[in-house]
Amino acid sequence: MDMDSESTYSCFNSSSDEKSIDSVAAHELTTHNSDHNGLNKDHENENRSSKTSSSDNDHSPGTSSNNQPVSTFDALSGSVQVIEDGIGEYIVPKLGVEFESEEHAYKCYNRYALMEGFSIRKDFVNRSKVTGFVVSRRYTCHRQGYGSTKRDANVNKPRRETRTGCLAHMTITRQTNGKYRVIHFERRHNHELVTPFTAHLLPAQKRISFVETVEAESDAATSVPDGVPKLGMGFDSEDLAYEFYNAYAARVGFSVRKDYVNRSKVDGAVASRRYTCFREGYRQNDKRGSKVKRPRKETRVGCMAQLVISRQSDGRYRITHFEERHNHELVHACKVRMLRSQKRSMTNQNGESSPYGGAEMQPKSLAELLLTGVGIEDDFYDPIDHEMRLTSKRAYYMKQEEAESLNLYLQSKKLKDPSFVYCVQLDVEEEMTNFFWADEKMLVDYGDFGDVVYFDSTYRLNKDWRPLVLFFGINNHKQILVFGAAFVYGDTSESFKWLFRTFVKAMSGKTPKTILSDREAAITEAIVSELPETHHRLCTWQIYQNALKHLSQIGVSSDSFSSDLCGVFFNPEEEDFVNSWKVMLDTYGLWENDLLHGIFEEREKWAVPYNKHIFAADIETALLSEGSIASVRKYLKPESHILQFVKHFGRVVNEWRYKELEANYDMGHHLPRLMGDVVMLKQVREVYTPVIFKMFHQEYENCLNNVINECIDTGSSVEFKVSTYGQVRQYTVLYSSENDSVVCSCMKFQFVGILCSHALKVLDYRNIKIVPSQYILKRWTRKARE
Repeated sequence: MDMDSESTYSCFNSSSDEKSIDSVAAHELTTHNSDHNGLNKDHENENRSSKTSSSDNDHSPGTSSNNQPVSTFDALSGSVQVIEDGIGEYIVPKLGVEFESEEHAYKCYNRYALMEGFSIRKDFVNRSKVTGFVVSRRYTCHRQGYGSTKRDANVNKPRRETRTGCLAHMTITRQTNGKYRVIHFERRHNHELVTPFTAHLLPAQKRISFVETVEAESDAATSVPDGVPKLGMGFDSEDLAYEFYNAYAARVGFSVRKDYVNRSKVDGAVASRRYTCFREGYRQNDKRGSKVKRPRKETRVGCMAQLVISRQSDGRYRITHFEERHNHELVHACKVRMLRSQKRSMTNQNGESSPYGGAEMQPKSLAELLLTGVGIEDDFYDPIDHEMRLTSKRAYYMKQEEAESLNLYLQSKKLKDPSFVYCVQLDVEEEMTNFFWADEKMLVDYGDFGDVVYFDSTYRLNKDWRPLVLFFGINNHKQILVFGAAFVYGDTSESFKWLFRTFVKAMSGKTPKTILSDREAAITEAIVSELPETHHRLCTWQIYQNALKHLSQIGVSSDSFSSDLCGVFFNPEEEDFVNSWKVMLDTYGLWENDLLHGIFEEREKWAVPYNKHIFAADIETALLSEGSIASVRKYLKPESHILQFVKHFGRVVNEWRYKELEANYDMGHHLPRLMGDVVMLKQVREVYTPVIFKMFHQEYENCLNNVINECIDTGSSVEFKVSTYGQVRQYTVLYSSENDSVVCSCMKFQFVGILCSHALKVLDYRNIKIVPSQYILKRWTRKARE
């Protein structure tokens, strides 16, 4: 009897050739002949015999051009058809084919299903009442039959219906020789098949992967995992499974949430547990609705990424389900530590950054310090600047052992991190006098925000402290940055010239646009010499701190003196500044105070009204609110070892850096509220960081109370006179329609970097509803570091 006996995988070419089969199963096949003109007429096989290697074939035996599994079949002899892939050989299921065992039949049918694009289910089984052997077994498509509807009404989350009554199946029976023969084989499906790219997600394929992984784990117990979860992977405890998945999440860029848990009713132990992505599901609607003042940003997006573990009979937990794909953007590596599950895993790592375990530990020897380095190079780094030695002795006392300890510590940092920079200057007696250092993060921060530098030398004013000086900056969140640190034991301009030259060299030659410093003459001379292109002015915050220190007795007797003094020093208007200064002198009887008299005489070098044309990024406001700077003073006293200070200073810097990470994380998950549906506010909210947007938002609110009193067209531009409603003071705003340029006499944009309320009033008057691009400084935006 002639009929089709060829059945190959869907990845091969089609063929309608008719083949013959064993006569034993002929009567079983007659019902299929009318429906099948070839059991697999969508495919084409290759002949295992060398005779089929002619030019008529598209592929050579046993291989394919795209490395897919290859089938071989001897058309003349009617031998079985075999698939060869990287795992093994699999017999192609067809009527009359015999398998070595029931398990062999299942594996071959499952492999066939994988290539076709469906999953299989073990259906009925008949066993011998004498021996218990399987007499017959049927394997069906996973969409065979129909789901039950009895529990649908009582189920909160009914499962999706997957069964469609598919009739595709394979039935095997046990022969007298112990093998299992195919007696029924229906290959037609009544549903769409999956693609080869998603076939591995089918239930039966997952079970096979699970078993293969368990077997591989037992065969190679000493193998090192690659860190990616796999079906069947085992863990000794539920906590170890969580730690493994959380570590994987840290590398990928998401946070883990512990979802449902099933516990045994016998011993209460966890039977199964699911861990999901933190963006799984959707947040329920807030019952308060519009009454919420600060609604949280929606973070859940229905992500399906998850890992499920179940306890096995051996007591171990194995991965029974793993979904790798996410439906959202993953978190960048530099922000992973801000994720909730990653924060918990890092709590035990806070004290590992210092090479010294305790605060009282004394410095080690050079050999011990060098042994802590990683990747020691053959060329020993020489930090000594042999070109710029001092011509005098150092002015501050320093123990010889402390100088050596500090040098050794900085040397060990250099050995660990080649990007670490430090340099030492010698005095006339070749004693180590001045030390400068900066780590890689400081160099990066300066590259992004080095337009404004505050040179803090206030610690040198107290002779009992170590002469620390710091290079400060401010980031796009108006938070303090450290660009570099130094101990300056010399007090001449030579020391500061060396320091500024070393600083610029460490920063790849980039000089700041503005630098603020103390009134010390040696510092001013060094800045003029080494930074001639940089705007220099005295720091209002430093002068205020110095005045507050010398007038501390008045501060003790008056609770309001400190705030009154601050209001005078930081007054932005010249007329108000002079008047408030006189009122302060009258109120506290300070007309004869020589310190205040000298400060007032130099007001044009430091006071805000006289320096608004110099961009300062509002750094002094940030310094007023930063209390961590004063915390380093405790460790500058000679009673504390110098390395104790270095360790504490490192902690303070890390705290500032962590604040920036928190601000970046919050910025990505929370949007500032708007006062209304305003186009301009919507624009800048997407561009500015929240703290800068808040400043701009306040200016916009103020502009609503501004009025335009006069408008004069000068030809090339238009001059507006703007004032606050009900006030006399007017500001002049020049507007040019050629490029939408707007310049205000208050000079807030030149000084701070955001438009003032007067300029915004003019833009609104001209029907300009978005901020012109030239007035959005990149340093204040969310993408300042890009």
